[in-house]
Amino acid sequence: MGKLIQRQKIRYRIRKKVAGTAVKPRLSVFRSNAEIYAQLIDDDNAVTLASASSRDKDIAAQKVTKTEKSKLVGEAIARKAIALGLATCVFDRGGNLYHGRVKAVAEGAREGGLQF
Repeated sequence: MGKLIQRQKIRYRIRKKVAGTAVKPRLSVFRSNAEIYAQLIDDDNAVTLASASSRDKDIAAQKVTKTEKSKLVGEAIARKAIALGLATCVFDRGGNLYHGRVKAVAEGAREGGLQF
């Protein structure tokens, strides 16, 4: 079985348990080889409340490692969430291991003031 198919199965398994609401959105993380993206999603209304990525101008301009950029993405999404009046969320690792860049996003979001 291919890596992508395996990750997709894990994603579906996570999504069975994890769903976001308007009050407690889902913090979804997508990691590509070069970039990382985070979204706060309200699954009840199927809308993205806020998003941040390593392609944002202020983050992309910094010459740091991908893991450090991931932490900055976490802090950016936390700032946007707090600006929207959200204090808590549920974390969705998107089928990736909670390790490395995905973990860095979570730590950055926690340091930014999000609770999960």
